[in-house]
Amino acid sequence: MGSREVTTASDWQGMNITVAGLGVSGISAARALAGLGASVTVVDGGSSEAHREKAAALEEHGISVRLADAETLPEGTDLVVTSPGWKPGSPLFLAAAEAGVDVVGDVEIAWRLRGPDAAPWLAVTGTNGKTTTTQMLASILGAAGLRTAAVGNIGTPIIDVVQESDEAYRDLDVLAVELSSYQLHWAPSVRPHSAVVLNLAPDHLDWHGSMEAYAADKGRVYEGNRVACVYNVADKATEDLVRGADVEEGCRAVGFTLGTPGPSQLGVVDGILVDRAFVEDRHKKAQELAEIADVHPPAPHNIANALAAAALARAFGVPAAAVRDGLRAFRPDAHRIQHVADVDGVAYIDDSKATNTHAAEASLAAYESIVWIAGGLAKGATFDELVAKSAKRLRGVVLFGADRALIREALARHAPEVPVVDLDRTDTGAMLAAVREATRLARAGDTVLMAPACASMDMFANYNQRGDLFAEAVRELGAASA
Repeated sequence: MGSREVTTASDWQGMNITVAGLGVSGISAARALAGLGASVTVVDGGSSEAHREKAAALEEHGISVRLADAETLPEGTDLVVTSPGWKPGSPLFLAAAEAGVDVVGDVEIAWRLRGPDAAPWLAVTGTNGKTTTTQMLASILGAAGLRTAAVGNIGTPIIDVVQESDEAYRDLDVLAVELSSYQLHWAPSVRPHSAVVLNLAPDHLDWHGSMEAYAADKGRVYEGNRVACVYNVADKATEDLVRGADVEEGCRAVGFTLGTPGPSQLGVVDGILVDRAFVEDRHKKAQELAEIADVHPPAPHNIANALAAAALARAFGVPAAAVRDGLRAFRPDAHRIQHVADVDGVAYIDDSKATNTHAAEASLAAYESIVWIAGGLAKGATFDELVAKSAKRLRGVVLFGADRALIREALARHAPEVPVVDLDRTDTGAMLAAVREATRLARAGDTVLMAPACASMDMFANYNQRGDLFAEAVRELGAASA
């Protein structure tokens, strides 16, 4: 067995490819590669009815599926294609390494499948804000009259896009591509037109093994950039990644900041988002792009997202008016600092998407007096820094979930005067109890903020269900007080 380089459609003919996992990206990769003439085997450790149904659908397309064994490398494998969540140390990948077989991800396959006239990629990664920034970018590009799509980790498998399997993906001018650290780890050849690392904070360290490895995978997004490597002025680690990147000659480092921008930066002056990077005389002039009021919601971290999106769009030649129009038209997805209701003078905010401490810190910084609902799966995180920075804003805290004790202990160390309700529950019904306890602690003018700082899978199917149940509980509360 052994790997061989494949870059054109004909190269896949007759290859023996093993695809890891029956998830969305795995199924997409399997179908695309089988359609190019490869012999594809999908392996998955599950064997449930849902797994069998997916397997049957693939087998109808001539794709072999092996269930209940995700560890053994099929004989004769030339290449392994992994799904994002599979850890590098998985037995299947160790077996592949021993056999001299490369392991790549669906993003790498998509990059290799691109045609000669393929739409360039504007890539977005970072610990937090990726999806919002990618959607903002797509909105701005669309406002400029460009045919585009927000793809990748955002939900649409990028293989489907480059294969133009849907009419909506044909003849696109440019792609707004969200890339996770997992995807970048398995995508050594990807070379975007321009890219941004929004921020870096400890996350998924159980997968990457260390902060250094996590940062290195994020930094891959800058490799081969042609026009702009966009970084966060407030997060030096992102600039360090730019300095270490191997880019094409003439590619520039472009910063974004919530303060007054210097040359080659985008920033904010008197409530106006301005550009001092993509103007003729960036040392003396600035281009107005939009007002803070054009950003929804205008929380500080979301303004930073808007500046990052604007920088990538400007790197692609988008006019200033399109930045303004695209930001005005954009509305974030549910569960991202979403205002649910005001009840008896208290605002209830759903930020269930805040699944780590960095995201929760940004959310907490947006409000002055907060009753904080938090807890879940910590994913190896610690909470001392988050609590210390946010203590002065906390009216009270309600905790639930498997790792709530870690937050409770940090509160005891850094905010001992803040009242804490510890709900010793990990069932979905705990959400209603949490909202009731938060309401009891809140006063008129306060914000009840669910920004859990943890993953949701100990109690909920995903962060969407967690947010939906929060909104449902708030609506029940509002009906009772009416």
